Amino acid sequence: MSYGIPAAEPSAQVPVCPRHPDRPSYVRCQRCGRPACPECQRAAAVGFQCVDCVNETKRTTPEVRTIYGGAVATGSPKVTFGIIAACALVYVLQWIIPGDAVFRNFAFASVYATPEYGAFEPWRMLTAAFLHSQGFILHVVLNMYMLWIFGQALEPLLGRIRFLAVYLISAIGGSVGYLALTPILPPGGPVGVVGASGAIFGLFGAMLLVQRHRGGDTRQLWILIAINGVIGFMVPQIAWQAHLGGLITGALCAAVLAYAPRGPRQRLVQAAGLAAVLLLLIAVSWVRISL
Repeated sequence: MSYGIPAAEPSAQVPVCPRHPDRPSYVRCQRCGRPACPECQRAAAVGFQCVDCVNETKRTTPEVRTIYGGAVATGSPKVTFGIIAACALVYVLQWIIPGDAVFRNFAFASVYATPEYGAFEPWRMLTAAFLHSQGFILHVVLNMYMLWIFGQALEPLLGRIRFLAVYLISAIGGSVGYLALTPILPPGGPVGVVGASGAIFGLFGAMLLVQRHRGGDTRQLWILIAINGVIGFMVPQIAWQAHLGGLITGALCAAVLAYAPRGPRQRLVQAAGLAAVLLLLIAVSWVRISL
């Protein structure tokens, strides 16, 4: 009697990742049930989802935005920390680079007879906000501390892009304020103006406007602005003109963001409004230089 050897049953098909057919995967997406290799797996509330399902969810889920139209930014205020890092780096370069090359090339002053301090180099109106006095370390320390305090409050409210726009336009506004309110002096008269104070005062003005728009208490802000404003008049070598220019510019920028009508055209109206503020600063500068 002969006994036949039973044939082996066909093995089950090994599941493979749809995006990478050469990779076996025994982990399945919790949403669609398809296999997903480690490269295509994304952690979900329960188990994993494949990258295709995650991308589809992003496309179909409305983006969450703040009341001022900015994308909700979670975690640390990255723009604020980025500006602080940039100012700290420039301050180190001011010490490392021989002579006063950084100061001479990026500071700003209302001297029209030579291009050394901004006569024909308008970008100095912005670059001066990233420089600080080498002889007074509290200049950079206090400015960065105030930026850290107000940045943590404003950046999540406005959104990162809008916060950065307010800061940079306010920095330019501080230089324009100094330009407009400082008497025209002959070459060799004033020294270059540096510091983020104009931009910081812009954050003061923006926070004041935002607080009023949200119905919050603004008394402490008024006191802070008043104290810093008086210090600008009492302490020599502080450009109160830049403080005033930055304060007004920051408030104007915040007004544009706060009172733009909500809806699909909110971003367009806000962009046009911020551009209008920038054009106003250019016009004031042009009129002042033309006198």
